[in-house]
Amino acid sequence: MSENLQSRFFQSSDGLNLHALVFGDETGAAPVVCLPGLTRPARDFVVLALFLNIQTHRRIISVDYRGRGGSDWDPDWTHYSFPTEFADIQTVLESLEISSAIFIGLSRGGLHALTLASTRPGLVKALILNDVGPQLNPAGLANIKNYIGRLPLLRDLDEAIAHYKNVMGQRFPGVPDEQWRFYAENSLNVTPERLRLSYDPQLARTMENFDPAAPLPDFWPHFCALDAPILAVRGENSDLLTPEVHAEMAARNPRCQTYVVPGQGHAPLLLDLPTLARIADFINEVDSFC
Repeated sequence: MSENLQSRFFQSSDGLNLHALVFGDETGAAPVVCLPGLTRPARDFVVLALFLNIQTHRRIISVDYRGRGGSDWDPDWTHYSFPTEFADIQTVLESLEISSAIFIGLSRGGLHALTLASTRPGLVKALILNDVGPQLNPAGLANIKNYIGRLPLLRDLDEAIAHYKNVMGQRFPGVPDEQWRFYAENSLNVTPERLRLSYDPQLARTMENFDPAAPLPDFWPHFCALDAPILAVRGENSDLLTPEVHAEMAARNPRCQTYVVPGQGHAPLLLDLPTLARIADFINEVDSFC
């Protein structure tokens, strides 16, 4: 997309190659670090990175967790765990010498960002949470369990677009065709035989024991203690972040602003101009917040 978009590789503590996309040069302003969802790649943030680089004049870094995107797949699926991913994220940050940044976390990435903010508060200058919060709806997690690691036979991109529109379209009626194409391209890799998932299907095993009736981890103490500016983004049709929790986030932390993306579910694609502009405005205000 741009000669300013570079692939960078870093080595994890156990020897895997970790990939990140870096857009733009250092400017002296705090960079933006993008953390994807459970199965999503760093390239989900390419459009946002281009927009933010132009609008906020900051360097943008988007991370691929192990087993996703351009990072190595792990031969041991049990390493697809929150603690291991968290350590990998810190490896990338330390390699890039990032001591302070604005974090954008999509779903699982938002939980990583929350954890960073609570364990290393000096690192997180501001936080944008995309369709995730301190309390998750078990029904939304059950829906993720139902599709992770599964893909019908798809031979070309047109079939892939039709598939995702069929599966997700009811919750994403506001998404135009060109954005479905972007989503499908990021979700799949082309092989001579068929399109395949852009992540290790073994990720599905991490949710084998998920029980919707079991208590979920409580992130409210971490969230309420945050002293950084927060923008909580929610998809209007999200089944993971409920309207009640979204509103409670602003009520329980005075530094939290909220924004709803119309016509989208879990998780907003961050491709529509109003949402891109809202995120850029928030980032441009960060220095005055702090």
